Amino acid sequence: MSSGEIDSATVAAQSARALGISSAYLQQRGLRPCAEASALVLADVGADGREFRLTPAAAQSWRAMQLAAAADGITLVLESAFRSVARQTEILRIKLAAGDTLEQALQWVAPPGYSEHHTGCAVDIGTPGSVALREEFETTTAFAWLRAQAGRHGFLMSFPRGNVQGYSYEPWHWCFQTPERAA
Repeated sequence: MSSGEIDSATVAAQSARALGISSAYLQQRGLRPCAEASALVLADVGADGREFRLTPAAAQSWRAMQLAAAADGITLVLESAFRSVARQTEILRIKLAAGDTLEQALQWVAPPGYSEHHTGCAVDIGTPGSVALREEFETTTAFAWLRAQAGRHGFLMSFPRGNVQGYSYEPWHWCFQTPERAA
């Protein structure tokens, strides 16, 4: 483990504890720690100018998948990509401030240090005309295309219905499977 991973793991553990997330809870859910990626590249730029970063391999596969979809008449857009432990903590704090219980928030948001977004390999995908990050994404032609084609580009849907991690169904969340992640 590199010193960057140790620092990231320490920060994540501290952030989780500060939010009231116990190590027993993390073990009970079977969640695996996800170290923050250190080498990120620009993968895409949203229509609003927002920059999305991924690891070089994930970014290359994302762009290839997006082009392949476009060749089939499907538009794929990024809604989210790399997210730091600090940003993950902020997202949970926002959910809690909005009135969600910790249990409710953790159905949709991974604890700091346990989000695939930290790895620089996870993407949340949308398509024009569909509300971002909603279950209704599964009714789009973009989702049908992803189900049939994303695996060819190394992306798998992380949180299908009834997933073992206990997250709510997220048809928009896909993760690039590096050889290390596949193991």
